[in-house]
Amino acid sequence: MSLVQNPTVDCVPQLGGPAIVGTATNAILNTVDHPRLSSKRKLDDYGGPTFDDEEEDQDENDAAFAELVSVRMRKDEPNAVHSSSDAQPRSITAAQFNPRVPDDRSTSYSCSTRAESTRSESRLQFFIKMIPEGKTMVFQFCPRDTVRSVHDRIQLVTGIPVHEQRLIYRGKQLQWERTLAECSIQNDAGLELVGRMRSTGHPHAWQVVDGIVSVVCRLCRGETILTAANDIKQRMTKFLTETPKDEERVPGHLQIFLSCSAPAALVMLYMSPIKGNKDCADSSISHFLNFLNSSRNELPKPYHNYCAPIVLEFCKLLRRAAIEDPLYLSCRSTLGSLLENSKKVIVMQEIFPFVSELGNSLSKDLVSSMESPTSVGPLLGDVRDLAAFLLLLRTEITEQVGFQGPIPVTLDGKGYKHPLYGKEIEFLHLLFIDLLKRMGECLHKMEQCLAVKHKGEGETIYSGWSQYLAILKELNSVSKLYLGAEEDFWMVLKLRKSSLCTLIIKYAKRTDDHQWLLEQKDVTDFESRRHLAMMMFPEVKEDYEELHEMLIDRSQLLAESFEYIAKAEPEALHAGLFMEFKNEEATGPGVVREWFFLVCQAIFNPENALFVPCPNDRRRFFPNPTSKVDPLHLEYFNFSGRVIALALMHKVQVGVVFDRIFFLQLAGRDISLEDIRDADPCLYSSCKQILEMDSDFIDSDALGLTFVREVEELGTRKVVELQPGGKSIVVNSKNREQYVKRLIDHQFVTSISEQVSQFAQGFGHILCNSKLQKFFFQSLELEDLDSMLYGSETTICVNDWKAHTEYNGYKETDPQIFWFWKIVGAMSAEQRKVLLFFWTSVKYLPVEGFCGLASRLYIYKSTEPHDRLPSSHTCFYRLCFPPYPSMAIMQDRLHFITQEHN
Repeated sequence: MSLVQNPTVDCVPQLGGPAIVGTATNAILNTVDHPRLSSKRKLDDYGGPTFDDEEEDQDENDAAFAELVSVRMRKDEPNAVHSSSDAQPRSITAAQFNPRVPDDRSTSYSCSTRAESTRSESRLQFFIKMIPEGKTMVFQFCPRDTVRSVHDRIQLVTGIPVHEQRLIYRGKQLQWERTLAECSIQNDAGLELVGRMRSTGHPHAWQVVDGIVSVVCRLCRGETILTAANDIKQRMTKFLTETPKDEERVPGHLQIFLSCSAPAALVMLYMSPIKGNKDCADSSISHFLNFLNSSRNELPKPYHNYCAPIVLEFCKLLRRAAIEDPLYLSCRSTLGSLLENSKKVIVMQEIFPFVSELGNSLSKDLVSSMESPTSVGPLLGDVRDLAAFLLLLRTEITEQVGFQGPIPVTLDGKGYKHPLYGKEIEFLHLLFIDLLKRMGECLHKMEQCLAVKHKGEGETIYSGWSQYLAILKELNSVSKLYLGAEEDFWMVLKLRKSSLCTLIIKYAKRTDDHQWLLEQKDVTDFESRRHLAMMMFPEVKEDYEELHEMLIDRSQLLAESFEYIAKAEPEALHAGLFMEFKNEEATGPGVVREWFFLVCQAIFNPENALFVPCPNDRRRFFPNPTSKVDPLHLEYFNFSGRVIALALMHKVQVGVVFDRIFFLQLAGRDISLEDIRDADPCLYSSCKQILEMDSDFIDSDALGLTFVREVEELGTRKVVELQPGGKSIVVNSKNREQYVKRLIDHQFVTSISEQVSQFAQGFGHILCNSKLQKFFFQSLELEDLDSMLYGSETTICVNDWKAHTEYNGYKETDPQIFWFWKIVGAMSAEQRKVLLFFWTSVKYLPVEGFCGLASRLYIYKSTEPHDRLPSSHTCFYRLCFPPYPSMAIMQDRLHFITQEHN
């Protein structure tokens, strides 16, 4: 079939190149070595003339880059080819034609059949655009020449048979027998050469994109189109929203945008000196980017992957303007976001210039970030873009290059030899070295600032520090590619541990991935590890409407708490809890803290058969292997996991800790003999003796041991094989280690595997992502979890308590305040805990002491009679008592409090 274009879709006179803006496209794309994909049309079967380009001076080209506009070619201009009979087609270089176009191929043709004597006759110069290929040819003919002579010349030049050609001018097909004058062909007119199209599954898409390019060309020609920006954006939206639902057809549809050189046309408009054109192009390109960034429902997310080549094209073209150009930066950022989860539609060499550019920029910004507290430092956008590009590079290197281990890269100037990626591999390594060096210097500068704070001179925080963690994360990923680089990376962090911990506490966010920070725990401290672990929990809300409400009868504490927590949807618990005891008026955080303490005491009470304490440390618990006496025991373990996770989320110390064997299983780690020391001292001692016995003695079978174990269940004893056929396997010096391992596994793994699994599942329900359950425990040391669950083990310091207490109605010099602290100082450690619990519902202080509490403490003067006991508002950490007339009366009232609530 033939396709007749709308007569208003005239091209800007251009010489060669794809689509309407072929000159601009070839000029820019040649600098980035981007291969063009031709339209699959009939005219592609005929190759037009190609000529070798003359060499051009790159500096001259760059200087004239801003002159990327439409071009015109007249007979009397120096680049025009004379129409004499001896005039031969010759190469017209872009430098001669337009210094903005460095490598375009163009040809000019004249009516050479005319004699020299006819040169005085007026000539017609016109342009013929090949549809749909987009190439534009310049011809010179006499007005009396026939249309057939033009067709003949086209066949001579392109090889397209005359019968395959259709010349369109002003919407009408030109008849062969008519002259150019009869057809009213004007000088510098634009004609369209239409051939039979190959079949295409996207005819409407071609029309929509051609319309975009047409509007752009008219604007570049100086025409005024008041609705140009809206028209272009509407066509863009139409093109994108009409993307086929069948994913196999998506690439062909989106490729049309490139085949028509729409990106090059829009960039040409952006560089146009004509007033208003730049704003129009900026608005149009930004519309395309915004559509990809925000319209997730209109264009399915998997299809965004196929848009990456289009955005890459915009980046390449705009990058020639200036790497600081806002529109270029926006395109680069969008490209990075598209590449984060994309398929491999872009190869390493195409994005490597961006990595180099971003790496150099970040290196300079890191230096500037150390200069003063107000220095901006590395930009979030640059770091995010670098991360996206590096992900693609690392994937390409590890998967495509096929390395089986870290890459050995020498620094002798020879580089790494690889047929495809040698240069990129070496440069990435050098970039890693440079950025790691800069980061080391930045962390050292941080240490100096932190040292000033420790001297009491005040804290100085540099705004440029905010992106350090993100940069370190990318350096960690790159370090895994190169031999020795990972060791260098972690050595820098070990040397600057205090700076790293400060960065974690100040800048680590819930939305970030922090797993890399915990690969080496010796670069972090308890405070930073706790901070990272706590960010795996949802943030507790303060809005009453979002909280999970509970009304608990104290006499049925465990059973009713189970109903409220175990039966709730996990998401309902993520906002936090609102707690109230039946027949009591108190509500708020203080009541929640009290409930956590009481319910945990019930859960870990050995009488409830869920957990058993360690003989050597009664604070430590592990699941009871015989918990199955309760048919609901597994549901209760799931409930217990939720409660412990909620206590951690609410930052409540509950006074219980886990035994090592329980902690290790929650972290998905193996248990060794040393790990069972506290859980079962007798078994530990027996196993150790077996391993240390003389080989000859144990081989004599004097112990009479086989691979079995005797267990007691529900009052009956039975023998269980530790492995198939265990009854007949005698323990000897060769298999005793295996025997001990199986014995330990059966006692502390197999026998409680269901209980541990249910507890872990319930714990994971409270995390932001349940899949992080194992990682939560892997990220901590057992001692870390002890501090988070149990709190401080030191005796409450009265001076610290006093320093964090304020007064309302009383003064610090009042006798009642003096008596109060004197009485507290004489109390036992347990009495102080009871008083603190009455005051705040906190029985176990955080490891930081009183400064780790959510608020300061308060003593209020009440107007109650002197015979009334002190009262408290635990939600607000408020203790109230009247001005007792003597120390003895006050001591009596406080003694009653500490005894009653013990």
